[in-house]
Amino acid sequence: MWPRHVLTELIRTALAEDVGMGDVTTGAALRGDETGQARAMAKAELVVAGIEVFGEVFRTLDPSLTFTSCRRDGEKAGTGDILAEIEGSLASILTAERVALNLLQRMCGIATLTRRYVDEIAGMHAKILDTRKTAPGLRVLDKYAVRAGGGCNHRFALYDGVLIKDNHITAAGGIGEAVRRVRGRVPHTLKIEVEVKNEAELEEALIAGADSVLLDNMDLPEMAAAVKRVAAKIPLEASGNMTLARVRGVAATGVDLISVGALTHSAAAADISLNVVRVEKREA
Repeated sequence: MWPRHVLTELIRTALAEDVGMGDVTTGAALRGDETGQARAMAKAELVVAGIEVFGEVFRTLDPSLTFTSCRRDGEKAGTGDILAEIEGSLASILTAERVALNLLQRMCGIATLTRRYVDEIAGMHAKILDTRKTAPGLRVLDKYAVRAGGGCNHRFALYDGVLIKDNHITAAGGIGEAVRRVRGRVPHTLKIEVEVKNEAELEEALIAGADSVLLDNMDLPEMAAAVKRVAAKIPLEASGNMTLARVRGVAATGVDLISVGALTHSAAAADISLNVVRVEKREA
């Protein structure tokens, strides 16, 4: 899933941002010895993602809390379904609530939107990919949520994949020169993908020996022509303005991959609440 230390550091940073010197409201409103139970509930249909991240926020703040997940990542949940339960110190539960919900709502929102795209092209050849258009510091969670929704990950970051884009091409002096330079400088294990905007640039990329090509903001006839020209010799990725209304038509052109920035930069947070359902107080 992700290295343990990465998740731990992410959660600690988020808690430090929100809690700071302490939760003044909870500290003033509660005596501090109250215990009980809270439940996370879906308030609309969604695809679950990040349920263990949700629990880890509570455990990081207070290891004595007991967390029970009621749904698994990738599962669908309906309105009113219980996603998880937390038991123990109510002060700790209330202090961790917002950070835990922020992460869970974002991840479920991404997974839910991804599933809609995946379902829209069900039975077709193409796969739905994410992009690097993620929230800074949350990429590991954003991309995990895409997988939970049934999508696939593009490169994780700048270091693990080559994608020669328009500005690289301009700066290098052309597609051929950009590919030549990259080919001579990166390990042979890294494949080279080139972004193209039209038929002429596609030809340049093929002549240069690109391992895959990204078709940037092409219309459907242009994509179909590119698919015919390449004849399945290398993967073709479609990108740009990939809306739900358009994505099935894009898949029908025969492209192999469809990258959708909206999965992570425009997904609405899922509607999830956390409610205290039991309070236990010690006698004064």
